[in-house]
Amino acid sequence: MDSKKITLSNGSPYFEHQDSQTVGPRGPVLLQDFILQENLAHFVRERIPERIVHAKGSGAYGKFTVTHDISQYTKAKLFSAVGNSCKMFARFSTVGGEKGSADTARDPRGFALKFYTEDGNWDLVGNNTPVFFIKDAKKFPDFIHTQKRVPKTNLKSATMMWDFWSLNPESLHQVLILMSDRGTPYGYRHMHGFGSHTYSMINDKNERVWVKFHLKTKQGIKNFSNDEAVSMAGKNPDFAQEDLCNAIENGEFPKWTMYIQVMTEEEARDFRWNPFDITKVWFQKDFPLIEVGEMELNEIPANYFAHVEQSTFSPGNLINGISFSPDKMLQGRLFSYPDAHRYRVGVNAHQLEVNRCPFAVNNYQRDGFMADSSHYQDKPNYFPNSFDDIKPDPSYKSFEYELDSAHVASYNRNENDDDHYTQPGLLYSKAMSAQDRENLVNNIVASMKEINGPKKDEIINRQLCHFFRANIELGMKVASQLSVNIDANMMNHSK
Repeated sequence: MDSKKITLSNGSPYFEHQDSQTVGPRGPVLLQDFILQENLAHFVRERIPERIVHAKGSGAYGKFTVTHDISQYTKAKLFSAVGNSCKMFARFSTVGGEKGSADTARDPRGFALKFYTEDGNWDLVGNNTPVFFIKDAKKFPDFIHTQKRVPKTNLKSATMMWDFWSLNPESLHQVLILMSDRGTPYGYRHMHGFGSHTYSMINDKNERVWVKFHLKTKQGIKNFSNDEAVSMAGKNPDFAQEDLCNAIENGEFPKWTMYIQVMTEEEARDFRWNPFDITKVWFQKDFPLIEVGEMELNEIPANYFAHVEQSTFSPGNLINGISFSPDKMLQGRLFSYPDAHRYRVGVNAHQLEVNRCPFAVNNYQRDGFMADSSHYQDKPNYFPNSFDDIKPDPSYKSFEYELDSAHVASYNRNENDDDHYTQPGLLYSKAMSAQDRENLVNNIVASMKEINGPKKDEIINRQLCHFFRANIELGMKVASQLSVNIDANMMNHSK
């Protein structure tokens, strides 16, 4: 069989791949060696800007299959019949670490899913936790800065993390999950996934319900202890990536079962907490899980950079029958996610293989960096026009609704919604086993012992007050192991 010729990017074959053109065998290299120039110029541009969050990640393709009928809640074509299926892509990630960091670090895990449906790509962009640290996107840059590095030393800092959390008690629910063993999952196959936000579903009668998405691992929950996670970070900082690749390559395809919780608009009005607050959960005894389908990952992409690194997800990538909610964090992400991808990958990121809708894409977006005109070629770039056959379909008209208020203001996010302690307290006392609680306390103490500087005692005492208000036993155990004397003032704060 004839071998292939090596070529430049324009397709021109060449021979001199290893030896630069010089003046004499030891002479200076000539500027006219365009082969050398092109290879070096491309090499130094092989990286694109790193994700600010979720930089370290793993991805795989797979299949989603509908196993139960939920057409009473949504008119989405994907869910119109049991047995429907579509190709999908999943990306898992740590949140705070850089691209070269360890993927066993104590951190939430991103759980981003892309469903390639006949009505467009649907992105369900969540985490392995049902809640989050903050409830308003305006606070997001400040929060993420505390999870990154100190400007002066460029080091991670427990002081600034706990300072922020202690000043933002809405974080407590997620902090307890993060500090439990769920904060160090054994790779990506052994963790649950959540849409986290409240979304909406609209059915063919134009009726709306609120929903939360859950994906339960069929491999079983498995976590590292803190010591095991730290040890593995040194032994193999790519443990989760390797575990996922090996499992799929060996035919042990990981699977998750998708469920939804459903809340009517009437139930939302009477709910004890704001149902659109991402720091809260809906209790499953009140809003039971409804099985939907199964997700299976069965293919590692042939090229990590092209598929995993360049993959883009946005909660604004919705399909007919699934929509958003007034969740303030979700509303902020509707802007920030696609904006991040325009900056990082480019305005035409949606034309890349991993992001491209495999069905029809008909619009009037044109040009920009890396534009590929193979689909639209010389078609009109404006609407309406007399030349093409693209027409808006009224069956996809957006859901119309009335707002509860016409008054515009920057409302205090915690006004009449400042119960930051009941759900974390129940997580500790009801959902966790005795071993879970012991590990949680040990992990909290290990982290808080790293707090230093002139504000150390103030930060620790402020955070202890939050622990006491959630559960007195939790507060006492953490305080005891930190050798903090409990005074009446601190106990009063816990009432």
